[in-house]
Amino acid sequence: MRYYPVFVHLENKDCLVVGAGDVGKRKIKSLLEARARTILVIDTHPADDELASMVSQKHVIFECRAFQASDVESKFLVIASTSNKALNQEICELCERRNTLCNSVDQPELGSFTVPATVKRGDLTLAISTSGQSPAMTRQLRRDLANQFGDEYARFLTFMGRLRPLLLALGMETKNNTKVFREMVGSPLLKAMKEHNLDAAREILKKLLPSSLHTNIPELLDELV
Repeated sequence: MRYYPVFVHLENKDCLVVGAGDVGKRKIKSLLEARARTILVIDTHPADDELASMVSQKHVIFECRAFQASDVESKFLVIASTSNKALNQEICELCERRNTLCNSVDQPELGSFTVPATVKRGDLTLAISTSGQSPAMTRQLRRDLANQFGDEYARFLTFMGRLRPLLLALGMETKNNTKVFREMVGSPLLKAMKEHNLDAAREILKKLLPSSLHTNIPELLDELV
């Protein structure tokens, strides 16, 4: 199957997870990380300790009962993660008729989207998919990327997030801002952060930043190197 790669904004969106087994709980965690407004969780078994800890958060609502067709109404995104293939298919079909995003964990071809394997480092998210052709390769690629991209990438992106408003506030031409950003990304700063070399990081910024921002270097690098 062919998929359109996309990152979905779930803040202020209501979601549904049907089936709260191990896979379902992982889906709930990922929806919490994405800051979904509400996550309705339905399962015929009582909540275990792990699920109970999630339900204690105000965004998660657990109902111990059977799924009803009306549960998908007004939901932006639905996860069908039960151990019942027929039920998962029913949920996907209901969502299809309502143009609601739906993922079936055991039969991904029935849903409207799949969830890729990811590697996260702060604001950096790397998504991997083999379109279902080789889960083994997906796992291997995830391991490879996890080894290649360390915590320094998270710290570097935090730095770039601090720098951006300060640089734009100078009112320089767009081409000049772009030049600074690109030179920063191509500089040895990432290496300096990986090696926790504060002196090297300071020298790199003095070389690349406009002189008017040199006094901001301590705050830009605070707790990042």
